Amino acid sequence: MTASKRRCAHEPTQARRERAHSPTSFAVSGPTRSRSVAWRRRQASGSARSTWSARASKRRQTRRGAVSRRPEPSPRRARHESLGQVNPLAKQEYDHEKERLVELSTQRADLEASLKELETLRDDLARTVEERFAETFAAVQANFTEVAATLFPGGEGRLRLTEPEDDEEQPGIEVELRPAGKKVTRLSLLSGGEKALGAISFLFALFLARPCPFYLLDEVEAALDDTNIGRFVELLRRYSDRAQFIVITHQKRTMEAADILYGVTMGADGVSQIVSRRLPREQAAAIAS
Repeated sequence: MTASKRRCAHEPTQARRERAHSPTSFAVSGPTRSRSVAWRRRQASGSARSTWSARASKRRQTRRGAVSRRPEPSPRRARHESLGQVNPLAKQEYDHEKERLVELSTQRADLEASLKELETLRDDLARTVEERFAETFAAVQANFTEVAATLFPGGEGRLRLTEPEDDEEQPGIEVELRPAGKKVTRLSLLSGGEKALGAISFLFALFLARPCPFYLLDEVEAALDDTNIGRFVELLRRYSDRAQFIVITHQKRTMEAADILYGVTMGADGVSQIVSRRLPREQAAAIAS
């Protein structure tokens, strides 16, 4: 009997049956048999680890599927998430900006109300100016016609408004005078004395439209001859009961028509002196006549 047959005879009966049914089994003895058993155990433990790994992988896949099957976030939550991290001072900044907005809105409302008031005031002022100008111009026009008839016997004078050539310009006032026996209406074609009489007529027309306690006339009749000075003195006497006229003049006929004279003269010692003289109205009228 050989050595292999002797080893097989000593093996248990169950082990021989297992090797007989296994197609890849073969008979071993000694150290080789121990390595075969150890290898089977390692295979069994590896199979168990593989089974555990498969189960763990299946559980992970199941969890991933569960996570992937979570409901999608709402649009509002997605918008909030897209904004990034939350600023803890956002509410305070919002309140501050809201207060500033309210303050600016109040200031804007006040400015708009002020602008409306200014526009209303401007319209009222423009309307008042136009009305008063129309009234004053009508009064001055009537007085100018009356005074011009006194200074230009047989002649006439009138005032009229001129239309502006440009929309931005204001309307002007044109003075028209026509002395007796002349067809001239433009002031530039009149003589120096006639221009002076026209200016005096306009001044007295303004005085009569807006009466004052006294008027100061500084050599307004310097360019007039004796005849026209007489007309000027007659004009002063006509309106002397309404106001006082202070006339600075070198004309003797004007001085003779005054009630009180004030003059400056130089004495023998070379010192200037003020001389005053009150003339009775009857005496002044007699001297003037």
